Amino acid sequence: ALVAAAAALSAGCATVPADGAARPARATVPQDPWEAFNRKVFAFNETVDEAVLKPVAEAYRAVVPALVRQGVSNFFGNIGDVWSSANQFLQGKMQYGLEMGMRVATNTLFGIGGLLDPATEVGLVKRPEDFGQTLAVWGVGNGPYLVLPLLGPSTLRDTAVLPLDRYATSQTRWIGDTGEYWLVSLQVVQLRTELL
Repeated sequence: ALVAAAAALSAGCATVPADGAARPARATVPQDPWEAFNRKVFAFNETVDEAVLKPVAEAYRAVVPALVRQGVSNFFGNIGDVWSSANQFLQGKMQYGLEMGMRVATNTLFGIGGLLDPATEVGLVKRPEDFGQTLAVWGVGNGPYLVLPLLGPSTLRDTAVLPLDRYATSQTRWIGDTGEYWLVSLQVVQLRTELL
């Protein structure tokens, strides 16, 4: 019975389309007109990740206690929540905008500047939004799929607003330009560690 089942399964995998036409090895997807470029950038990103980012993230995870890593994640998340709140309002989601604003206030005041996340414990749900999502609500289409160096997959719309999103969630307003490089590096390592 097992041999018969295996034969039936393998025969099912070997069937051809009903019209008898052979399928191309790799069809071009309309949403990826820049496929050749995207594949090269993807390969570059994979190389950088394997050579640098993943080993650094693994070392960071091995050395830094989980509680500290969670605090770092909460801190960056709290800064991002300010921009999410603004985008909720821009999208006309007033209740969510107010809730995100309350979330930021709660975590900033009672969470030691955002290192802790008491807002989640009291039921204030995290609803992240960025300006690309706001433009989508306003009717702006995605545009083609695009893989960005070091940043990964995106769309043309989201890439166009990336500088604004980055500026809005930047820490330079609080720490100055010199500390920005250290915080950006820490944020990248923290994010890559969460993806391990």
